[in-house]
Amino acid sequence: MTNSIQEIKGTDAMFIIGSNTSENHPVIGAIMKQAKKAGAKMIVADPRRIEMAEYADVFLQLKPGTNIALLNGLMHVIIEKGLQADSYIDEKTENYEELKRLVKDYTPERVAEICGVDAQDIIDAATIYGEAGKAGIYYTMGITQHTTGTHAVMSISNLALLCGNVGIESAGVNPLRGQNNVQGACDMGGLPADLPGYQKVFKPEVLDKFQDSWGSKLSNKVGLTITEMFKAIEEDQVKFLYIMGENPMVSDPDTNHVRKILDHVDFMVVQDIFLTETAEMADVVLPAAAFAEKDGTFTNTERRIQRVRKAVEAPGEAKADWIILMDIMNRMGDETRYLNPAIIMEEIASLTPSYGGVTYKRLETESLQWPVPDQNHPGTKFLHKTAMARGRGLFMPVEHVESAEITSDEYPLILTTGRILYHYHTMTMTGREDGLNKLAPSSYVEINEASANKLGIENGDRVKIYSRRGELETTALVTDIIEEGVVFMPFHYTEGKANILTNSAIDEIAKIPELKVAAVRVEKA
Repeated sequence: MTNSIQEIKGTDAMFIIGSNTSENHPVIGAIMKQAKKAGAKMIVADPRRIEMAEYADVFLQLKPGTNIALLNGLMHVIIEKGLQADSYIDEKTENYEELKRLVKDYTPERVAEICGVDAQDIIDAATIYGEAGKAGIYYTMGITQHTTGTHAVMSISNLALLCGNVGIESAGVNPLRGQNNVQGACDMGGLPADLPGYQKVFKPEVLDKFQDSWGSKLSNKVGLTITEMFKAIEEDQVKFLYIMGENPMVSDPDTNHVRKILDHVDFMVVQDIFLTETAEMADVVLPAAAFAEKDGTFTNTERRIQRVRKAVEAPGEAKADWIILMDIMNRMGDETRYLNPAIIMEEIASLTPSYGGVTYKRLETESLQWPVPDQNHPGTKFLHKTAMARGRGLFMPVEHVESAEITSDEYPLILTTGRILYHYHTMTMTGREDGLNKLAPSSYVEINEASANKLGIENGDRVKIYSRRGELETTALVTDIIEEGVVFMPFHYTEGKANILTNSAIDEIAKIPELKVAAVRVEKA
């Protein structure tokens, strides 16, 4: 997030797009409701009438895969009405004329047809966002899990820059992270081109710094994303796979294909706190300690670094992740030994400018939002206050294009997937909790009343769903919160596994699969 969670309370307008905030980020959703009650306006864009839509001044129930068209349409209206921040654009951005030229063709009427929404709602939403003094955009994987996901994020950035909402309090571009330490994992180099702090492996000065500190020769080659790894395994270019805290047998698209890949790899190690569906396929399982069984830090969605303190001993042979990795490193010839996570944080601070002032001593009494360049720095509430990281904000105009898979006579419905309040990711933890299982016991598919009537399906019926990749059986939930022609499934469940159906086509820039759009057929079982 460019901004902070508590800043939401001071915003004039919230634009929630591709985020079921009250279910997937309930704390943030509650703060958004407080802001609405205090007088802020709210715009919600989502294929389902989620709970946040009930609080919205404008709700745009758009067709899955049409985010870019909608964003371009909003910008068209803002420019036509003269609501853009001209002085901000002149002083802090570049390539505005190119954006203006592209969005000129995205009239409300054209966008309404593409997205399946009302043209007046597009105008009303654009007016709310354009007239707000401080407006924040909040999004999740409803934006990114498309073959055009990177371009959709660029479009969000375009909209925020257009109205001067980057670098000011209670505004910004705010991706809400899907898990508690995703931000921290990325910060620490969990990306194919990055060393800690988003320092690029292909830059000689970066490589020299880490090599000098670690006393080891490092590769300057960019690594592979998960989707690229799987392809490389198929082509026998990758022989060994090490999976930590991930369960691709449930979370990744086209499950049947994932199984073939994991069966094919020569040797697979899984490090996790439970024997997941993926761990069951491993050659070696390394039992890891859970969060309450170790010391460390989490860095959350607002860049806030927080201490995690050991509360109980880990069971059996389970060890903290850092100990497992250090033991493997030592056995491979590097003799470096860390006594505790505090010493590791000292090393992180010495090599990572954005964490330069972070110490366990400071974290005992406060949490810090990076960048924290030195020990006298209080942390950074919101980014880009004085200038953009690259100097000027760059408008990156992009056209709407269709999803990789569209409907046909054989597969006439669009399937989109997501999460629900009562379960977390692949249910590795929540699936072991009786209370949660009673509230949300099994897989289901949401289907519109009109669609169900045409198919002779009633609420509670068992149905079969088919895509080009496989089939499954689940229970029908007939509802009016989803539009005709669209169905929704939560992806958590092992039985009735939604990702048997989903498409593994990827965004060619970020390599993210198109989990949010797949063509399917539904029949009564």
